[in-house]
Amino acid sequence: MQGARDSERGSGRRFELTRGRLLGYDRDYATPPETLPGAPLNPCTIPNAIGFIRLALIPVFLVLALGSGDGRYAPASILYAIIGGTDYLDGMAARITGQFSRLGVLLDPVVDRLLVISGVIVCWHFNLLPRWALAVLIARELFMLVISQIALAKHIGDIKVNMLGRAAVWPTMFSIFLAMVSTTWVAEALLYLGLAMTLAATALYVREGLTALRERNARSPAPAP
Repeated sequence: MQGARDSERGSGRRFELTRGRLLGYDRDYATPPETLPGAPLNPCTIPNAIGFIRLALIPVFLVLALGSGDGRYAPASILYAIIGGTDYLDGMAARITGQFSRLGVLLDPVVDRLLVISGVIVCWHFNLLPRWALAVLIARELFMLVISQIALAKHIGDIKVNMLGRAAVWPTMFSIFLAMVSTTWVAEALLYLGLAMTLAATALYVREGLTALRERNARSPAPAP
C-alpha cells in the first residue's frame, strides 16, 4: 500500500477514491496539478458552482438575521446551518468528479471566513456572544489576511490550510449557530474552544511561513561582490 502511495505521489496521476479521501481526512495523495499556483482558475466546475451558491447565500442570511428583532430568526438560523453544513460538499464533489481547480482552492476558505464573519456581525449587533471574544476572532481573520498578502509579496506561495485550522471552523460556526437559536452556555464554551484552536492554528501558520521564508532565502544566490 505504501509503495502504491509513493508511486502515486511521484506520477501525479489521479488518486484512487477511498472512503478517507472522499471524506477529506486522508490527504496522503499527490496535489492535483490543477490546484497549484499558476494553474488556470477554471471556474466552470460542479464544486465551484456549490461554492458560488454558498457565497451568494451569505448576504441573504445577513439580511434575514439583521432584519430580525433579536438575531434569533429561524429562517436565518437554518440558512446559516445550511451554508456551514455544506462546507465539505465542494471538496467531496471535486474528489468524486475529478474536477479540481485553482479557483476551488481559493474560494472554499474565503466562503468559510465570510460565513464566520457574517455570523460574528449578527452576534455582535445583538450581543449574543461575548464581544471581546468576537473581536479577537475578527482580529485573527484580519491578521491572516495581512500575512497572506505578505506571503504572496515574498513569493512564498500559498499558506496551506492545516488540519487544526480546518477543524477550528466547526466549533466556531456551531457556537454562532447556537447563539442565534437560544441562550445557552454551550454556545459560549464552543466559541472559546474554537478561538483557542484558531489561535493555535495561527501560530502554526506563522511558524510555517517563517520556515518557508528562511528556506527561500537560503536558496537565493548570494549577491555579487
